[in-house]
Amino acid sequence: MITMQEARNLIGATAYDQGGRMVGDVITLYLDRDTGEPEWVTVKTGLFGLKETFVPLALARPRGPHEVEFAADKDTITGAPKIDPQGKLGQSEESRLYQHYGLPYDEQRSPIGLPETETGGSAAGQADEAMTRSEERMRVGTVTEQTGRVRLRKYVVTETVQQSVPVSHEEVRVEREPITEANRGAAMSGPEISEAEHEVILHAERPVVEKETVPVERVRLVKETITGEETVSGEIRKEHIETEVDTDPRQ
Repeated sequence: MITMQEARNLIGATAYDQGGRMVGDVITLYLDRDTGEPEWVTVKTGLFGLKETFVPLALARPRGPHEVEFAADKDTITGAPKIDPQGKLGQSEESRLYQHYGLPYDEQRSPIGLPETETGGSAAGQADEAMTRSEERMRVGTVTEQTGRVRLRKYVVTETVQQSVPVSHEEVRVEREPITEANRGAAMSGPEISEAEHEVILHAERPVVEKETVPVERVRLVKETITGEETVSGEIRKEHIETEVDTDPRQ
């Protein structure tokens, strides 16, 4: 059985389920009204810790500084009957909680009383002249949600490219030279009168286009996280304590 000091040390501890999943933070310790023994704690659960759930200390096992493990899974703890943690916990409410956690419940036993809070206030069943003032605290967090998709798509387009290339071709022109002493021998080497043909082959260059595929760049998608600030507003309630003095009219 967990001791009173161990139970008090659980206030503010991080709570985990039997599988090691974090459930929330222990907020309040509840004592039995008659015996003063620790019996329940409430754990802040939910996305922003806005829900307070009762968990029996019979399932608690301290597992380190400011940590406690409960012998129940997270869904069982977060799915416990919703009970307003302010004030006392009646027999019917306590019976529902024991049944939810699968624990036996003795209807002849007394219900638990007022909570012992983080300030170490009075235990249940003891008179106290102090008044507890409470207030709501707003916890703000963030959730990640999908806002869109970005994809790379490759497609082919055709465009006309013009490029100049130099080309050359051969042409024929007729050259005539007079008979001189220098060329007379070559000119008189053939018959005096005859028919003859002389053929010259002409050449020309034409453009030839060849295409090849070459890689030019690599493209990828890279995600970047941009951090900014947004202002979140909400309404919270606070309790105020005023002093009233009654004056005896006979004085």
